[in-house]
Amino acid sequence: MFGKEIRAKARCVLKACRSKGLHVATAESCTGGLISAALTEIAGSSDVFERGFVTYQNEAKAEDLGVSEESLAAHGAVSEPVAREMALGALRRSASEISIAVTGVAGPGGGSPEKPVGLVHLTSASRGGSVVHRRCEFGEIGREAIRESSVLAALDLLAGMVAEYPSNDSG
Repeated sequence: MFGKEIRAKARCVLKACRSKGLHVATAESCTGGLISAALTEIAGSSDVFERGFVTYQNEAKAEDLGVSEESLAAHGAVSEPVAREMALGALRRSASEISIAVTGVAGPGGGSPEKPVGLVHLTSASRGGSVVHRRCEFGEIGREAIRESSVLAALDLLAGMVAEYPSNDSG
């Protein structure tokens, strides 16, 4: 289902999480569950992957993740504030120690001069209080390529969050 690069990155994330006893929750919009699918594509991932939220519509972001109506109205779904609220909401509504959230414009339509097709916001958060945001501008490379690039970027961001997370033996 996924290419070698995505599978390799997913394996690395899962291995790193296992070494620190961490669990992952995802909050996805434009990827429609592909990050969750990439992680669960790897046999044995159930000891790390806890749950995923696919919140494609604004109402779902608000209801399932607690994204504020104010943020959605002021910034729109494709924004850093909403990606941050999605990641934090996934932590609040799960037992996971780390989360990854993604929202963007996968196209081919739906873009604007301010938010062009290929714009993606990713945020990873941890119960330790770390929140890391990354803005990606993939351009109009096609819907499938934007979504695949988003999954790769999300796995990279998640791997970085896991690397920063304290080990079990350090308290």
